[in-house]
Amino acid sequence: MTTMPLLETLSQKLGSADQWVEKGGVHWLDPGPLSVRELCVEMVAAKARFITITAYQLPGTEGIRLEYHWDLEGRLLGFAFQLPGGSSESAKIESIYDICEAADWIEREIHEGFAVDFTGREYEPLLLRQGDKLGVNLREIGAPNKPAPGSLGQEEVKK
Repeated sequence: MTTMPLLETLSQKLGSADQWVEKGGVHWLDPGPLSVRELCVEMVAAKARFITITAYQLPGTEGIRLEYHWDLEGRLLGFAFQLPGGSSESAKIESIYDICEAADWIEREIHEGFAVDFTGREYEPLLLRQGDKLGVNLREIGAPNKPAPGSLGQEEVKK
């Protein structure tokens, strides 16, 4: 079976009427009403290999975008999920860790860095910033720090 008919079959199994769109070397398909767990079950059944999840904080209160990346017969496949959530609330999505163990580490990193709650799993204490609060990397950062007057700024450091 070649990859393109397999992609067409996969989009039918996922219940998507959309066409795959290739952008930046990734074949993207809108998962539509499919949950991330339902998507994961189908990808595992198709013998796809989980690669990673990429997280982006969207502007203002638009929430978080999670892109799930899979390899299927040498083709990189992407499925994006947008999670609601402002700076003071945690975005939520179901964990796929129990279906695909390879998602464990990246789910924990995204949980720590973006305060995304992957429901259905438990977390160990923070690994990267013990004792710190969740999401401090992006969610709590305001304007960039500017050097105080008279202190060394980036221009002076570069010299």
